Amino acid sequence: MKNKLGDLNNHLFAQLERLSEKDLKGEELQEEIERSKAVTSVAKSITSNAALVLQAQKFYTEYQSKDLEKPKMLEG
Repeated sequence: MKNKLGDLNNHLFAQLERLSEKDLKGEELQEEIERSKAVTSVAKSITSNAALVLQAQKFYTEYQSKDLEKPKMLEG
């Protein structure tokens, strides 16, 4: 896998830095705000998915002695 949650964290901080630029005004600022909303939306989906995968892994670890097959999404 190419991207990690640490990469997402870096992207979020980079976006925060762009929003903090004092020279951003008017239309450029509005565009950056819209970009931030999009980035935030995607980031929420990614972290939600990561939480679900972690929860599934915990469940699998807890019940692996019961001969359950690991979900394909977690293989690999």
